[in-house]
Amino acid sequence: MSYGISLDMGTSGTRAHGVDLSDGKILSTSVTECHPLPGANIMDHLTFCINIGTDIAHKIVMDTVNKVIKTLDIDLKKVEKVSICGNPIQLSLFQGIPVDDLAFAGKNAHKARGIETLDRNAGVFSAVDVGMDVPDGCELYVPPSIRHEIGADALAMMYKSGFLEQKDNCMVTDYGTNAEMALKVGDDIYTGSAAAGPAMEGQSIKYGMLAGPGAISDLEYDTQWRCMVLDDDIMPQPGDKVDFNLNMIAEEGPMHGKAKGITGTGVIAAVAAALAGNNWIKGKLTTSDEKMFFQDGVYIDSKDISEACKAIGAMRAGHFTLVETAGIKFDELKIMYMAGASGTYVDAVKAREVGLLPPSCDKIYQYGNTSLAMATDILRKPELLDELQTIADGIRANHVMFASDPIFEQIYVQELAYWDEGMGMDKYNLYNEMFDIQPLPEVKGTPEVIRAVARDIPDLGARGLRIIHDIGTELKGYMPGCTGCKKCEKECPEKALTVGDDKLMTVKTKNCLGTACYRCQFSCPDKVYKYDTLKLA
Repeated sequence: MSYGISLDMGTSGTRAHGVDLSDGKILSTSVTECHPLPGANIMDHLTFCINIGTDIAHKIVMDTVNKVIKTLDIDLKKVEKVSICGNPIQLSLFQGIPVDDLAFAGKNAHKARGIETLDRNAGVFSAVDVGMDVPDGCELYVPPSIRHEIGADALAMMYKSGFLEQKDNCMVTDYGTNAEMALKVGDDIYTGSAAAGPAMEGQSIKYGMLAGPGAISDLEYDTQWRCMVLDDDIMPQPGDKVDFNLNMIAEEGPMHGKAKGITGTGVIAAVAAALAGNNWIKGKLTTSDEKMFFQDGVYIDSKDISEACKAIGAMRAGHFTLVETAGIKFDELKIMYMAGASGTYVDAVKAREVGLLPPSCDKIYQYGNTSLAMATDILRKPELLDELQTIADGIRANHVMFASDPIFEQIYVQELAYWDEGMGMDKYNLYNEMFDIQPLPEVKGTPEVIRAVARDIPDLGARGLRIIHDIGTELKGYMPGCTGCKKCEKECPEKALTVGDDKLMTVKTKNCLGTACYRCQFSCPDKVYKYDTLKLA
């Protein structure tokens, strides 16, 4: 028997299938609980790679990949093919390709720094050469990126969802840390990518976690809000009923005692519940202690809700930008495709109410992890790479850089004012009129929701799912002039840093928030701590 491995390299973690190449059946699935590099979003990973070096970042990523594939319950000596999918930065880290051309966008920036734009087209490579613990001769299949910010994972959401075959105007979004989205108007496709932040993946949330056993993934209303908790098969099951105003359990459910945390979709449901109960006013929860308690000690606070609202704002600004660029009205957009874990588990009706979907959509399709699914398709049919390259070549002309787009900037500023400062929708649309942007329609009616899959990863395989916790590595170093006061250790919000009695600094990469934080460095009273001087242990 010969085996194949399909990989999804996501910003929030790595997912893998073990596949029987004789019949294409999925045998097993392994996922990590987080990403091994410091940081909670793609810009953190990019900055870490630039500051620390491509080689170190690549070694950390490959260490995790090899830990993951060893848990797939297949004979790695019989692996003949590996396929991978992900965004351009994650695939570059996997392959050990420099990311300078991704860090500095635009021809002028490249010219000023002497940066060469690298080839990220589809190709077949050696899996051993990139550092995988598989036999010599094992082929690695890498699908193409579309543009700077839009990679193979975005191509996957278009290809696997049916978006490309749709004749009517439609939009697709992969709801994750780096929210890729595309709008199809006739034969034209417009793409963009919004840095929505880690809240959509349940990260940067106090009790946040990825979609896994024990995660609160939704809230269902039946006189009161009932928690929906993922079971061991990552399927939502009824948990406790809760009263948010009194912050108490009203009724225990079958999943009582089994909640460990809350996913991004659960946080979105909490936003919807807070809005429905008028519990969110000017950036604060109106409960007595600014918290919403769920079950088993899990709660979210005003900061968590605010993080989710920033993600919603970025999504809506992206949708606005694509619609305006394409020259259509929201009322001409009726069909929406949702991909990714958040796109699978989130209640689509609640998502539309809070602004994660265009308000005009009346038909919503929910798909799972299209990135891992397409990687598995490539294993089964390697010639698919040529087809995907042709598709990628055809949609490169209409990419919108949200980071420099004035529409995105204006809408996102208004979104922050709407969520955190209490700006009314009438004033929101008045600003739109001032800047010659169409108004945001009201949400009306109940959309038709088609769930294409029951869970994020539809087929776990007969050998089941394994969740890998032992990932990442350690960065270590001495800081000349360090007095050993350990203030940096005390200031670390994730407890990722320890200072030994010999003043050796040790940082656990998977726990560290990286460049988004740097509180360790900023807190050093003698200014001798330099994060970027730490070395791979």
